[in-house]
Amino acid sequence: MANKLKPDQKYRPTIGIECHVQLKTKTKLFSGADNDARQAPPNSLINHIDFGLPGALPVLNAEALSLATKAAFALGSRPQKFSKFDRKHYFYPDLPMGYQITQYDQPIILGGQVKILVNGKSKTVGITRAHLEADAGKSTHPVGKDYSLVDLNRAGTPLLEIVSQPDMHSSAEAKAFARELYLLMKYASVSDANLFYGNMRFDVNVSLSLTNKLGTRTETKNLNSFRAVEKAVDYEIKRQTKQLQDGKTVVQETRGWDESKQKTLSLRTKENADDYRYMPDPDLPPIVLENKFINQIEAEMPLLPNDWRKRLKSLDLSQAHIETLLEAEVEDETVSYLPLIEISIQKINQAKALANWFVNLEIPLRRQSKINRDLKDAERVELYGAVFLLMEQGQLNSNSAKNLLRQLLASPSLPDNIIEYASAKGLIQIVDQKEIAAIVSRVLAENIQAAADVRSGQLKAIGFLVGQVMQQSQGRANPNLAQELIKKQLGV
Repeated sequence: MANKLKPDQKYRPTIGIECHVQLKTKTKLFSGADNDARQAPPNSLINHIDFGLPGALPVLNAEALSLATKAAFALGSRPQKFSKFDRKHYFYPDLPMGYQITQYDQPIILGGQVKILVNGKSKTVGITRAHLEADAGKSTHPVGKDYSLVDLNRAGTPLLEIVSQPDMHSSAEAKAFARELYLLMKYASVSDANLFYGNMRFDVNVSLSLTNKLGTRTETKNLNSFRAVEKAVDYEIKRQTKQLQDGKTVVQETRGWDESKQKTLSLRTKENADDYRYMPDPDLPPIVLENKFINQIEAEMPLLPNDWRKRLKSLDLSQAHIETLLEAEVEDETVSYLPLIEISIQKINQAKALANWFVNLEIPLRRQSKINRDLKDAERVELYGAVFLLMEQGQLNSNSAKNLLRQLLASPSLPDNIIEYASAKGLIQIVDQKEIAAIVSRVLAENIQAAADVRSGQLKAIGFLVGQVMQQSQGRANPNLAQELIKKQLGV
């Protein structure tokens, strides 16, 4: 019988996310093989430990502990002084040892929180735990072939698996959580967090219920974009709702995401912890962190996204502009935005102008590859400072300033004298009263009705007349001076 809902009833979705974060170490978690497999040929970054050869003993990468400790502080927690490694047993071709080295009952991070903003409302998502583990290899299944291929380059890659509490109840919240986790890991320098290369992968658990008791969940694995997280949650909510309304049960299972069809698909029945036969790893001693080690890393923590949000809010920037700046700062490590704004923070008008130029001009140009990428931060500081000074002096209006910046940012080299360059390009603003007065006279003669409207007290028409002055001056007239002269000539 179909599960008919009462008019006032609605299934409540509950969402939890597990995120695998690849730590930015030079070598793997337990071997000396290179940790950067992005462009490497298959099976070229492996050694006897990654192969799982008999007698091969793992040696823990100390840098992974430093990065995991940074992650703990980024998540609003502290690292556990005592943690240990375990073996998680399962058998698959890309796991040559027959078990994965991970942390089970005593992970390196317990607790924490991630604050997100959804539709203008703040929400806190709890963190259950985060544990270190070695990644498996990668199996590929060539289309039309009766065999599979195994690449062990990723075998042994150091991962930090971050497990959220089931505190999210919409796809928007899930997307916001994934994005904020990305920003936290980038700003804390824990991971390169390159989604394209799988440096961060999201496993999304979704369940529906009519009560506070959680329903049966499904886990959609290996999502590598914020949009995919959002769409997978939306699809699972829709699919599970139909299952329940049709009188069927939701099966606890692992599902995959088909990007081309924008739908999830069943992969296998979900295993339980006891299926993996966890046991302490006899080859690895427990991890014991000293207070000196923990305190030193805490003292060296960089500013995190919420720290920057508080600083940027003092500039009265919109939330959208702030988020654009936060993302752009970590998109390309060769360029800085936030530190340059910080330099100007005492000159609030300059800092505001700089932030708006970054958001509306440089960041879009950089994303379109329409910019000189060899321009150093020091040169950009000098460039923006010179343009701002010309604006303050009334020699550039906002449109001319943007045109000048657009040309200079794309130029292979900066001119020796920016004001001479701007003048040669016809961008310097006309501030000569006689020259603007002559243009105003022509505009008033050509727009008799608008002039009459202003004389009769309809001052809104002044905007139209100023626009005509700007058009005839090719955007070079000082608009404030033009408005003053219009009022003077019309006697208002």
